[in-house]
Amino acid sequence: MKAFAMMKGPTRKQVIKNWQLYVFLLPAFIYFLIFHYAPMYGLQIAFKNYMANRGIWGSPWVGFVHFERFFNSYYFWTLLKNTLLISLYQLSLFPVPILIALSINEVRKARFKRFVQMVTYMPHFISVVVMVGMILAFLSPTTGIVNNVIRYFGGESIPFMTEPGWFKSIYVLSGEWQNAGWGTIIYLAALSGINPELHEAAQIDGASRFQRIRHINIPGILPTVIILFILNMGSFMGIGFEKIYLMQNPLNMEASDVIQTHVYRNGLLQAQYSYSSAIGLFNNLINFVILLTFNRIARRTGTSLW
Repeated sequence: MKAFAMMKGPTRKQVIKNWQLYVFLLPAFIYFLIFHYAPMYGLQIAFKNYMANRGIWGSPWVGFVHFERFFNSYYFWTLLKNTLLISLYQLSLFPVPILIALSINEVRKARFKRFVQMVTYMPHFISVVVMVGMILAFLSPTTGIVNNVIRYFGGESIPFMTEPGWFKSIYVLSGEWQNAGWGTIIYLAALSGINPELHEAAQIDGASRFQRIRHINIPGILPTVIILFILNMGSFMGIGFEKIYLMQNPLNMEASDVIQTHVYRNGLLQAQYSYSSAIGLFNNLINFVILLTFNRIARRTGTSLW
């Protein structure tokens, strides 16, 4: 109420005029306040030696001890390297949903277009556990369909899931297969908002389909691409924990151990809450800096989050 009283005249009038919109916004605001902002109170345990019997306030401060322990550990560079390599691998496939959306948009037969959309969207609804089960079944060295095909053509079975060199490709490519079709939805919506008169005028001028894609469609969806790219960079270090953890085994840990799995083992399994909180805070700070950096760069194009 105090904040409302401090509002200037025009702003207060706008709030009163559109009060229904603010009422609709209120549940979302309360949700983020309770489940996203209030828990940040607990971040202070990253700088404390947290003891459950003393609580957060009663635990002694230790400063940056947990950060120094993580930075000086022998596995720090391995965790950072694996996390960065997987993130960069995923980032290199960022254009795939754009290409799929541009291709689907050019399909003229409505029935075939719906069929292609359904086929590309369906993998998104497969749960992570089922997806990993499929990966293990398909890549099994004895009964997997992939190795059966390799043996059929005279090759030798490859133990995909136990060789560290294969882990990153299997993780990233299977994830792209699962989510690429779903990621095209926003781009297709942006393509549907392009004025069809632009295409008609280009056709009259003799522009080919490729030229219309290049000079009309791509510029038309470019603001959407920039926004999604910025959001993608905001979670650059946030690799999905569940799938990696399910695909891990002692033989591929060299390539599969990332910051998130390390936090899980130390935070939940070994109850090192302060240490794991420090690692998580370090990871999120990197994401935050990357988000700010790319948003500032994107602002020069005239499109940014803020």
